[in-house]
Amino acid sequence: MLSQPRPPDQSVIVQPATWRDLRPLLLLEKICFGRDVWSLLDTLAALTYPQTVRLKAIVDGRVVGFIIGDRRRGNNLGWIASLGVHPDYRRRGIARSLLAACEGKLAMPRIRLTLRSTNEAALCLYQQMSYVEIDIWKRYYRRGEDAIVMEKVR
Repeated sequence: MLSQPRPPDQSVIVQPATWRDLRPLLLLEKICFGRDVWSLLDTLAALTYPQTVRLKAIVDGRVVGFIIGDRRRGNNLGWIASLGVHPDYRRRGIARSLLAACEGKLAMPRIRLTLRSTNEAALCLYQQMSYVEIDIWKRYYRRGEDAIVMEKVR
């Protein structure tokens, strides 16, 4: 059973991420996702592509979380491509704050995301944020783990 999250940390600052944040975001990607880390080029593209929403969470001057979302206007759909929070800063409301801010900036009627089928903490967060399961992508992740596809209709 997962414990209840702590109230949002008042010292967290959520602000746009830029290509200047490439180094800390690459490091955070690796810490959060291990073998499923984005490549240097994928991360750089996410930090520079004009239709991408990219935000970082800062605590005491340190980047401790990030989110990448993109608009798929032809489908009236936003897609949360990546969301990560450093393990030492989890359960403080940082992911929730990043997700809410990204949803607002995407400004799309539907938003989708994927998560590992074993990621119970993320599943709980997304359900609390009104996402519902719409599909399973079999063997999506590198070690053959399934991905749950979730959607929020606003």
